Amino acid sequence: MDQPSPNTLERWLTGPRVGSLPSPASLPAPKLSFEFFPPKNEKLEADLWACIRRLEPLAPRFVSVTYGAGGSTRARTHDTVARLAGETTLTPAAHLTCVGATREEVDEVARAYWDAGVRHIVALRGDPPAGASVYEPHPGGYAQAEDLVRGLRRIGDFDISVGAYPETHPAALSPQADLDFLKRKMDAGANRAITQYFFDTDVYLRFLDRCHAAGITLPIVPGIMPVTNFASVKRFSAMCGASVPSWLESLFEGLDEDEATRRLVAATVAAEQVRILQANGVDEFHFYTLNRADLTYAIAHILGARPAQAG
Repeated sequence: MDQPSPNTLERWLTGPRVGSLPSPASLPAPKLSFEFFPPKNEKLEADLWACIRRLEPLAPRFVSVTYGAGGSTRARTHDTVARLAGETTLTPAAHLTCVGATREEVDEVARAYWDAGVRHIVALRGDPPAGASVYEPHPGGYAQAEDLVRGLRRIGDFDISVGAYPETHPAALSPQADLDFLKRKMDAGANRAITQYFFDTDVYLRFLDRCHAAGITLPIVPGIMPVTNFASVKRFSAMCGASVPSWLESLFEGLDEDEATRRLVAATVAAEQVRILQANGVDEFHFYTLNRADLTYAIAHILGARPAQAG
């Protein structure tokens, strides 16, 4: 016969004790940064700037603006970054890639950012352009992100962020080879790495252990993706090498037509993720906002971030 499952009292008396996470009030508010993508039309541009204005009072360390595959959003990225520099109190960081351009063309973009007062660059190799399945360096371009970092260092004293992949870049030969790439980017002059998003906190914490063992001592900032559209995130994760745990899928099961509940679940999951990382000593987070401020603002509030008081 099946044994009856233990009741609540029995589980409490015989099971392990789980201590609570530190109170948010007992920890300093973490350092935050936010990522946006350039708008494709006037409606999306209005949405983007509503998002920017909503998050601006939280005084993030910087806000980054992405660059489309193959440099496809170069002009829109530049326009958005220039407007951030000229019309807000935010510190903008522009994504810059190696794809589809010569060194001279990439350097020209970097100098234009410098002239616009932009001092922070997110230096990435970049994804293959549309229609290509494999990355091929431009014959006259920067071959890899480490080369781009060196090029930027020749142009000016940029604050340079690079990418990191806790679960290994899909194109990497091996996890160790991917870690070697990260070490070379750091040695070339990067100031920090920002990770691809992940959902299991142990994935990031184990990655920190590996980075430390490899001699990487610069900050590795965790990238946080609040999930509102699970099906979309699952498709994208399959392309970028981020694992989607079964527990996450079960949380969104049956909510395809229930946006309000999805948003509540998304906020809960992301807040729990960052609170666990805070309890492990992580004090800086980079949020992939998808140009939607609501979840990011709520999570930042839970973490203790508040709008700067005027005067």
